[in-house]
Amino acid sequence: MFERFTKDARAVVTGAVEQAERGGAPAVDAEHMLLALLDKEGGRASFALAALGGGQWLESVRDALGEARRRGGLSQAEADALAGLGIDVGEIVARVEEVHGVGAMSGDRVGPGTDAGAGKGSRSRHRPFGRDAKDVLVRALRVATSRRDRHIGDEHILLALTTRPGVPAEVLADHGVTYEAVVRVLYGGGEAKAG
Repeated sequence: MFERFTKDARAVVTGAVEQAERGGAPAVDAEHMLLALLDKEGGRASFALAALGGGQWLESVRDALGEARRRGGLSQAEADALAGLGIDVGEIVARVEEVHGVGAMSGDRVGPGTDAGAGKGSRSRHRPFGRDAKDVLVRALRVATSRRDRHIGDEHILLALTTRPGVPAEVLADHGVTYEAVVRVLYGGGEAKAG
């Protein structure tokens, strides 16, 4: 499959690995794919993001991803659903962080007895792709195939991220980046949702 990836798509995959390394994550996940897309300039995905107002909200997307990570990867919709059951996720996060340090639920531990820099930036350890990151890549292939494209570009990765339930799609949608909006920007019209 990777032989069909464009230079920009390969840069996003490499960037996702770097994002995981920088954050000390044990595996690359869909969030890392989105962060790599946000950092990538000059590709079709960055064009689409910019056309949808990306210059104004890129930091907001990063902040929303960070908040979801602090919630242990729960999307805002999941946190709201739990709130409907009387479970205050914010209170749980605050209590866990009070005892175990900031970022304890995300693995980004910064607090008493932790070494925030340990392992970060180290390239000696292989970062496998988690199930959700693999799903994004498979969805990118499906999107490209459905469009009859012979390559998989960074735009297909962006489209795949918008079709997969979870934090990246929710955060993108909150900022007006949906499958339909990206298709409209890139291809000049709407079409049925791929995925």
